[in-house]
Amino acid sequence: MPSPFPGMNPYLEQDDAWHDFHERFCTRLADELVSRTGPNYLGKLDENVYLHELPSDQRRLVGRPHVMVLEPGGRAPAGAATTSVSAAPAYANLPAVDLERLSYVEIRDARSRRLITAVELLSPTNKRPGSDRDQYLAKRATLMRQGANLVEIDLLRGGPRMPMDPAPTCDYLVMVARPAEWPRAGVWPIRLRDPLPEVPVPLAPPDPDARIALQPLLHAVYDAAGYDRFVYEGEPDPSLVGDEGAWARQTAASRARSST
Repeated sequence: MPSPFPGMNPYLEQDDAWHDFHERFCTRLADELVSRTGPNYLGKLDENVYLHELPSDQRRLVGRPHVMVLEPGGRAPAGAATTSVSAAPAYANLPAVDLERLSYVEIRDARSRRLITAVELLSPTNKRPGSDRDQYLAKRATLMRQGANLVEIDLLRGGPRMPMDPAPTCDYLVMVARPAEWPRAGVWPIRLRDPLPEVPVPLAPPDPDARIALQPLLHAVYDAAGYDRFVYEGEPDPSLVGDEGAWARQTAASRARSST
């Protein structure tokens, strides 16, 4: 069953659902682009990696480690190489690190492997003020300097909007930036009750843009992931109040009536 909302489903913005939605959406988007760009292009998933140093009371294991870590006094697994290590004159504790991986989509030239377009679905870590946002904005500028296009999809109401002038008043936003038009970029402002648009994904000249309809993509991800089974146990984050809150609750409740 598709999402009951006509556009973005605000219940997917909860912490309990967002990362899973982000990864599934990017995977489905990459598959869709492969079918729409033809043999001259590759559609690939890649990752942005963010490292967060944590205070001791917030340390937790995130992601899949790529190195072997031993607790003090522990033994290496069978088959691991061992070497003789001299005792150090002193020891210090290193900071714990939270490793966050966020997928994005690349379109590359099939022959040269040159990056043509990056498609980013923003996450809270991109939008909160701080080093992660700075890192993402630096990547944004680097893409333009390298002559690559950027499609930026913001389906989160929370956090400050990415910098642009003028900043449109909206709940969600899609931005398409092309190096030839920089610093000018195309913008699709989206209200909570608006369907998600069909957006152009630039390819290399003279090829026309690929076009991706975001609303059917969201419905396909929502249905495949079974979000209907748990996201409505929580509330949209940020909260919706007044008429918008009442509308969201009624729309969420309508899914039960439509399934009977």
